[in-house]
Amino acid sequence: MSSAAGPKWALLIIEALGERTLRFTVLRDEVAGVSHKMLTQNLRLLERNGLVERRVHPAVPPRVEYTLTESGRALRATVDAMCDWTHRYIADIGTARRGFDG
Repeated sequence: MSSAAGPKWALLIIEALGERTLRFTVLRDEVAGVSHKMLTQNLRLLERNGLVERRVHPAVPPRVEYTLTESGRALRATVDAMCDWTHRYIADIGTARRGFDG
């Protein structure tokens, strides 16, 4: 991933997909704060790496759905643990940053 924020979004996308298949707009709503552009970039990278499968259904407008592949689901246990850790220690991280920056 090219940007520092990229890994964050990829982890949150994997967490949001879980065992589900989601349309782009639903996935965007599930990943709080992600922009359309950043979601698109990260989904393409995850698809390129074989972690996400993209399905386009012929309709007007086209319906696009995303789901984790087998390897994406295998990675999910690690991602879920990282996300759980982050949720648990986010306040501590903020305190440490303020102390360091101040």
